[in-house]
Amino acid sequence: MNIGYDAKRIFHNRTGLGNYSRDITRIMSKFHPENAYFLYNPKPSENNLFVPNETNVHEVTPRKPFSRIFYNLWRQYGVGKELLRDKIDLFHGLSGEIPVQRKEKKIPVLVTVHDLIFLRYPRFYSFFDRNIHKIKHQHACRNADVIVAVSEQTKRDVVQFFGVPAQKVKVIYQGCQDVFKHTYSKEEIEKVRIKAGLPEKYILNVGTVEERKNILTGVKAIRNIDIHLAIVGGETPYAHTVRSYISKNKMEGKVSFLKGISNKELAMLYQGASLFIYPSLFEGFGIPIIEALYSGTPVITSTGGCFSEAGGPESIYVNPGDVEELKQAIVTSINDPGFKNRIGNKTSDHLKKFSDEFIAEQYMQLYRNMV
Repeated sequence: MNIGYDAKRIFHNRTGLGNYSRDITRIMSKFHPENAYFLYNPKPSENNLFVPNETNVHEVTPRKPFSRIFYNLWRQYGVGKELLRDKIDLFHGLSGEIPVQRKEKKIPVLVTVHDLIFLRYPRFYSFFDRNIHKIKHQHACRNADVIVAVSEQTKRDVVQFFGVPAQKVKVIYQGCQDVFKHTYSKEEIEKVRIKAGLPEKYILNVGTVEERKNILTGVKAIRNIDIHLAIVGGETPYAHTVRSYISKNKMEGKVSFLKGISNKELAMLYQGASLFIYPSLFEGFGIPIIEALYSGTPVITSTGGCFSEAGGPESIYVNPGDVEELKQAIVTSINDPGFKNRIGNKTSDHLKKFSDEFIAEQYMQLYRNMV
């Protein structure tokens, strides 16, 4: 089978959508090498985020000078010709988009929708961004043959906001990168902790420092607790609000903002942490929760939404707007010396649904059914 992927994020996005797209390509080419995977990349990448093996994974870029200059037009209108030339059996839009023009209606089209936060919480997006996202996702959901939602929450949103029949939407969870599944030595973890300037005991938060992620609640929760909070993620203007609170309450020694952390170093920070907190208001899925669980680190996250899908039965759930509730959950967790080991040992069954093997088989079954 020849499978085509919209590969813009594979080659150009370092964060969530890019990681998902690269993982799907890696997983499928590993567990189903009998297929050929064609990655339709609108322009050359300046960074080596992904290197096709050219055995069963092939990069396809615009061939004509006009298409190389106007690569976004090629992605939306010209890629259909490439699908015919490469004899593609199925096309998968990995990030909520499919080409506007489909040259060959007989090629089945699948699209993955990660979240519709721009519709559920429009205040977190600019007028331009939320409308562009809406147009692209609405087109994809109405014109794709099948929609994959990364959580039951996202499926409900697709049905609600776009009027899509529920039977058209299949839920396939995301996994996480292999680097978070390895066990690192105490010496390696200690070296990274010292490099990051963290004390021996700390709790961790991972994600963009933006209003929706709600880490200010986490900062407020530890104000009177003897614990250090390490925050890993890019910053938005919301970070100024968080830093202002830290400064006003003389908490500079209790909170670290870490940058320039590699994925391998991040995996070690997860494993060295006493606890992972994720008080987000809303997510499409919540990959950092899975990363923490694979690292054997207990999770405190939010009630409602998709969080219990990712966190499973052993995570702790609190109202993301209740500072005191989060504080008490943190205190209870870090003051229980055996808590981390007990929770870590109970999550293996829950994590099976996020394994590479399970994800590969779900997608392969779906691909075969569509073709």
